[in-house]
Amino acid sequence: MLDNPVRHSLAGTHRQWAAVAGHTARYPAGVAPFMALPDAAEPADWDQLIELAGEDDVVLVNPPDTVPPTVTATRRLLALQMVADSTLLPSVDAPDGFAVRKLDEADSAQMLDLAQRTKPGPFGPDTWRLGAYYGIERGNKLVAMAGERMRPPGWSEISGVCSDTEYRGFGLARTVVTSVVGEVVGRGDQPFLHVMEDNVGAIRLYRALGFTVRRRIVIGSYRKR
Repeated sequence: MLDNPVRHSLAGTHRQWAAVAGHTARYPAGVAPFMALPDAAEPADWDQLIELAGEDDVVLVNPPDTVPPTVTATRRLLALQMVADSTLLPSVDAPDGFAVRKLDEADSAQMLDLAQRTKPGPFGPDTWRLGAYYGIERGNKLVAMAGERMRPPGWSEISGVCSDTEYRGFGLARTVVTSVVGEVVGRGDQPFLHVMEDNVGAIRLYRALGFTVRRRIVIGSYRKR
């Protein structure tokens, strides 16, 4: 399931978001950049996905080791896929002077602004629609958030974790991550996440919260040669 999380998300919980061509699928560009091939992809599947991608790069999580000669790689990122035993995850309250709450459409402009300033990973104007998001405010300003992205059946990816640079060091990321995890676990799913292999600080945080490394994973981008 987690070796091809985009495919299982788009075939399951997120099927309403799926644009499909043959055995391939993708999220709308404003929601997430990710696309999916079948587990045993043939050259014809690549052709269909490249056509489905249009002007966008084909972005794959855990892509095949080999690609057809008609395809060229444009980017390759190394990440860790981490999972957590939901029974062991702590709950972390917001520090004094901060308020944590569930976010909604009224917060979407602030969510996009925070993501664009802090670069937690791909985050479009409609990414927040993929699942629950929690944020922390200082006054009327959103200063930290985390939410859900891919949702293979039985699992939910914790994503969009970010804090305003002015408010780092307060432990806000811990609070928003555990808030999202609480919602995930409450409906009976298990949390997982992806973190860049060189993001030592984030990896340390996730380990402290009970996440362990499941596997190393590649996030690759491709175009027609």
